[in-house]
Amino acid sequence: MKVWIKRTVLGLLSATVLVGGLAACAGKGSHGPWTEERVGEVRGKVVERISSKLDLTEAQRQKLNVLADEVLAQRKALRQGAGEPRAQMQAIIQGQTFDRQRAQALLSQKTEAVQSHGPKVIAALADFYDSLNPEQQQKVRERLAQGKGGWWRH
Repeated sequence: MKVWIKRTVLGLLSATVLVGGLAACAGKGSHGPWTEERVGEVRGKVVERISSKLDLTEAQRQKLNVLADEVLAQRKALRQGAGEPRAQMQAIIQGQTFDRQRAQALLSQKTEAVQSHGPKVIAALADFYDSLNPEQQQKVRERLAQGKGGWWRH
């Protein structure tokens, strides 16, 4: 497998894990809309939880913060555009036929966002992971192997 494919998959996996963590942490409490304030609050909780689980040093924590910032920038880029995802899908299927042009435009927009922000996410993830000591890296591998909810399970 080519290096850029591995990096893209790793970046998307990390983005999925972090965004999934944000969603899992946000599942407690009110289920209102995701405001910038709420996203920032949940981001802080996720960073704090990962930091405590891995017993990170200050330098490692800074790299984790950079990773979280890049993932949130990726999330924002993916959500930018024509509005709510549900409304976008409703617009695609509102007629008698599936609006292929609109669907293709939406796909192109999302693909461009991943391609433009993905390398930054991958670089931040690589910097963070490479800063971990072997024991911390092993904890990360074990948590990922646990599957669903590995970081946030109580």
